[in-house]
Amino acid sequence: MLGRIISIEAPSLVFWRVSIAGLAMALWLTTTNRALLCLPRRRLLTVLGLGLLQGAHWVCFFWSVSLSNVSVALAAFATISLFTVITEPLIERRPIRPGELLCGGIVIAGILLIAGNLGDDHRLGLAVGLVGALLHSIFPVLNRRLVARGTPSRSMLLYEMAGACLMAALALPFITPYHFQFPTGRDWLPLLTLALLCTTVAHTWNIHLLGRLTAYTANLTMNFEPVWGILLGVMLFQEHEQLHFAFYLGTALIIVANFLDPWLKKRRKSPLAASGLGQNRN
Repeated sequence: MLGRIISIEAPSLVFWRVSIAGLAMALWLTTTNRALLCLPRRRLLTVLGLGLLQGAHWVCFFWSVSLSNVSVALAAFATISLFTVITEPLIERRPIRPGELLCGGIVIAGILLIAGNLGDDHRLGLAVGLVGALLHSIFPVLNRRLVARGTPSRSMLLYEMAGACLMAALALPFITPYHFQFPTGRDWLPLLTLALLCTTVAHTWNIHLLGRLTAYTANLTMNFEPVWGILLGVMLFQEHEQLHFAFYLGTALIIVANFLDPWLKKRRKSPLAASGLGQNRN
């Protein structure tokens, strides 16, 4: 929603967002804990690389909003859990779980419903959004490995923002309007909200929680964003006038799949827990 309100285009928007977020974290660490400003060289390069990946995701996401609208971009965003079904097992070398495959199939059905009833311009926005979702599905899996090695979340935020800033600069020559843009006066309030609240605070907590959650579960929690974002898109921008009923049906399938997965996991664990309890009583 903030990306739609801010007037500058995707690469410049991401550049300003991550620059402000990184600067805010650098100032915070300078005054509270300077030791967190330093990381071992090899780990620093890894974190910068992850920042490039996250920056590419954000460029794709805001570009998708520009090419289509908020609702289409968020429908693509909701497929992150589908891609994580594939990327997390591949990276962590574990088998794909049947429940995740089932939910992934439902998500694919939702994507087909959405894409089948969009115009060519909206389809391009959906395609760019899906690329962004794929990139984001890799990001928390690798981030979780760094957290498991004891890398501080605030240090990771700082240097990932530096990598994302570099990616935004690299994307500038390839995305209209092909030049760097400065925020206008009315851009600053939503831009600061996006940078400080939605990036510095939220992203740091997201990294911190990866020490307790799997990447798949962490990505599932993000699928609340499409629910509220699409509703706000309808209320504020009247996007329902541009979208077919099949879009909302497909989006509903994607959201249902994201709630179905934790329910299936809970049911699978319940018989095991009951079995263990019975054995303990014997």
